[in-house]
Amino acid sequence: MATASSPYPGECAPLRDQGTLTDADQVARFASAVANNTTRVLDIDAVYESEYLKGARVLITGANRGVGLDLAKEAASKGAVVIGACRSSSKELDECASQVITGVDVTSVDDCMRMAEKLSGEAPVDILINNAGYFPDVADDFTSGPAYEEAIKQYDICALGPLRVSHALVSKGCIKSPGGKIIMITSQGGSVTWRQVQNANEGTDYGHHMGKAAANMCGALMAEELRGKGIAVANLHPGFNRTDMTRKYEHIWDIEGAVEASVGAKRVWHEVGRVTLTQAGCPFVNCEDGLEIPN
Repeated sequence: MATASSPYPGECAPLRDQGTLTDADQVARFASAVANNTTRVLDIDAVYESEYLKGARVLITGANRGVGLDLAKEAASKGAVVIGACRSSSKELDECASQVITGVDVTSVDDCMRMAEKLSGEAPVDILINNAGYFPDVADDFTSGPAYEEAIKQYDICALGPLRVSHALVSKGCIKSPGGKIIMITSQGGSVTWRQVQNANEGTDYGHHMGKAAANMCGALMAEELRGKGIAVANLHPGFNRTDMTRKYEHIWDIEGAVEASVGAKRVWHEVGRVTLTQAGCPFVNCEDGLEIPN
């Protein structure tokens, strides 16, 4: 669905009311959605708009498994030209992607630049999804002691990784300009404001929360610098998905409304279609309900 004010021909109109915040209490948020039969949360297929993906060139980091793989599968099913970037591929990624670039470690500037050089002679990417992440199942609190080495690794992958990838691709002209989008797959865990609710009277997972907060800042700064090039940037919380990375929380999957990654992928692509340069700054959006999260 195109809009006259949109700088992206053929994309979905932004439907989100700027400044409308989602609920920090995830249990209450999901319970409210069930009680009110909120279609956007409970049945993404009923509202899903994906027409913009047809023919679009999308590059997804960490595309070999988890949410990244389901993002690749979903985009391919809607007619997108999918480029998967990862350290090593998987059978499922090979089957759905148009192109797979392996040997890409987002902690390596050289790897990111090699990827950009491989793509520099091709048509530019319409949408970059910075999805590669890391969330180890380790004790990370004052009782057991902060997991410093793991925290550094999380920061390196989740915050600096997207910066390395984005800079390499933009510097080589691999992102459509104007008209491209850079999407940061981040987390509600990066909201400093929400720690008073989601981590009330406890710390825990310092590396995860600090790394995601830094990733959000990366997105906000890129949005300002790249606006002049006509490239829009957004931070998206993909929602609570049932993946290997979140299995440490499987005891709360049901009560907090965790969904299969295939459903989560549709939620993400629905929100990607609503990202435009006309939005102020870098929106931080909860893909579960389409509402904003405070930084």
